[in-house]
Amino acid sequence: MDSRFRGNDEFLEAHLEHAPATEQYADRPLPEHVLTSGWRVALIIASFSISLPAFLNGAQTSMALGFRDAVLAALLAGLILCLGACLTAIISVRTRLTTYLLVQRSFGRRGAALVNLVVALVHYGWFGVNVSFFGGAMVAAIAQLYEVQVSFATCVVIGSVLMTVSTIYGFRTLERLALVAVPLLGAILLAVCVAAVRRHGVVLAPSASPPVPMNFGIALSALIGGNMLTVAAMPDLSRYIRSTRGAVSAMALSFPFAAPLLMVLAALPALATGQTDIMALIVGFGFGVPALAMLVLSCWTINAANLYSASLSLTATFPKVPTWAFTLLGGAIGAGFALAGIIDAFIPFLLFLGLIIPPIAAIYVIDGFTRFRGVDAATTLREMPLVRWPAIATWVASVAIALGAKRFDLTLTGVPVFDATLIAATVYGGLLLALRNRKPAPAAL
Repeated sequence: MDSRFRGNDEFLEAHLEHAPATEQYADRPLPEHVLTSGWRVALIIASFSISLPAFLNGAQTSMALGFRDAVLAALLAGLILCLGACLTAIISVRTRLTTYLLVQRSFGRRGAALVNLVVALVHYGWFGVNVSFFGGAMVAAIAQLYEVQVSFATCVVIGSVLMTVSTIYGFRTLERLALVAVPLLGAILLAVCVAAVRRHGVVLAPSASPPVPMNFGIALSALIGGNMLTVAAMPDLSRYIRSTRGAVSAMALSFPFAAPLLMVLAALPALATGQTDIMALIVGFGFGVPALAMLVLSCWTINAANLYSASLSLTATFPKVPTWAFTLLGGAIGAGFALAGIIDAFIPFLLFLGLIIPPIAAIYVIDGFTRFRGVDAATTLREMPLVRWPAIATWVASVAIALGAKRFDLTLTGVPVFDATLIAATVYGGLLLALRNRKPAPAAL
């Protein structure tokens, strides 16, 4: 779920045969000869759901709602994510542009810099989440191997240094390891689920004291928020799909199936054992060091992608600063997030993502269906202003209104991510309509 805005071209390169093309079309529309089938992209999107943060999200949701409502929330989240991804994918297929270019033409060349900064910070937040899992896995592995207790903070710092250095010097090797780590992690989660059911049976009722109490609307918003960066950055992948029909098919084959499946894999062991910590479950069921090593590899490869994506975004914003400097900065900030306890505020983090990311996608999707509909994509890139204030104002206002409403427990729909999206779409649509209907001032006499 984390290798997003700028890094997906490189991730796609590992799956498709168009390796040179992924490096050549970041600043203009893709040509026809590099396009591919939708189902291949669907497999990549589905693989994003197989992650430790997604397991934790599902486990905490199921403890609060119970099995039936948790799976229902995941199914609804998958369908809603599918709908949003269809819209962003259709825009990308029509334009063949990256997410970065779509954001640029909506927000302006310099206006997009603000979006880049926020997105980079989100990547650093995900780095903190994943390095927290890394630290927990290392603590458990060392305790099993050597019967020595090491501090979580020490493992987080060491892990952050290793991940940062390896991203600078060996990102592509780690990225290819992710192709192995993802299916093996899926196998580990399945094994944990089967072991929990065999030992404790099937438990469907919610926990009497869940680690994160939440209602259905908050749970749904958290599940959507955990994947909103994927949806917003979908053009980086979906622009390679041959047709809009293929893009819609790819989305339908990914989110609606992956989200409920991972929820089942997370909910059954969490409800059966009362435990949401994957490391504790692995140790408790006797899977041992090899399984913990796979968790370490999974966290490592995902965080390399997080740093790489964020660094590319920031380098595009500040071209005079070398990419490695942003990678070092990201490793330090991500480690700081982990040491500050971002994993303990995981659901609030996801809810925050659900408020700040959807308005970005809403703005460039509305532009794609209105201002730029039927216009040559290359032409729109040549005519971009430095700043498009309607887009900036809409984004800032929608986030501020949504945060304020959440602070005072006010809601339009009961689901914060819906509120943020509806506010952004309404405000931006109104601004575009007002600007279109504004009469020019009379000429001075």
